[in-house]
Amino acid sequence: MRSYKSLGAAVGIVAALVVTGCDVAPREVKTVTRSVELDQAESVDVEIKMGAGELNVGGGAGKLLDADFRFNVPTWEPVVDYQSGARARLRIEQPNTSSAFRNSQNNWTLKFNDRAALDLVARLGAGEATLNLGTLNLRSLEIHEGAGELKLDLTGTPKHSYDVRVNGGVGTARIRVPRSVAIVANATGGLGSVNVQGLEKRGSTWYNAGHENDPVAIRLDVKGGIGEISISAE
Repeated sequence: MRSYKSLGAAVGIVAALVVTGCDVAPREVKTVTRSVELDQAESVDVEIKMGAGELNVGGGAGKLLDADFRFNVPTWEPVVDYQSGARARLRIEQPNTSSAFRNSQNNWTLKFNDRAALDLVARLGAGEATLNLGTLNLRSLEIHEGAGELKLDLTGTPKHSYDVRVNGGVGTARIRVPRSVAIVANATGGLGSVNVQGLEKRGSTWYNAGHENDPVAIRLDVKGGIGEISISAE
């Protein structure tokens, strides 16, 4: 019972911090679109930094990036910065997170090219993040969760192995992985629970039984904060 009380108290504290600030009437919602052309980069280091709001990430873009941003706090207009090269860099960042409003809106929809080789880092604040990344050509993935809900879907048919690291915050993390490749998963919870379905536990590690010797593997390392972690192979 102490862990659930701690969870509730922590969530309440974070929620209070998110809405603290000026209680203003809703401002006009501004919609901004940004895109980055697909060049000859061999790989792209992508960093997403969002302080508060709703984030949706997926594939299917004809360019390297097609993005839509909707927000009603002018200082929250995202910065999209691309530096070309053999190993290119793409930064998508909410520049000002010092002020929060009760009626604020901040919704990002990011679509990436499925062929581009990506090393993706997401640093999330408060809100909800839905990351459908199973079609992307990931080389590595790192997620730092803030306060809220994370839905990470890696189901698909990856062509090569990659590592995934998830550092939990306050809230829930729900992770789906494919049954068609080798899975090596390590997960530890903080103040919360860890639930794993569809994988076989051996010692402190979960495996996709029958696929241990597959040439393609997703190596998953999840460290929880306060809340529930669930991992399912589908």
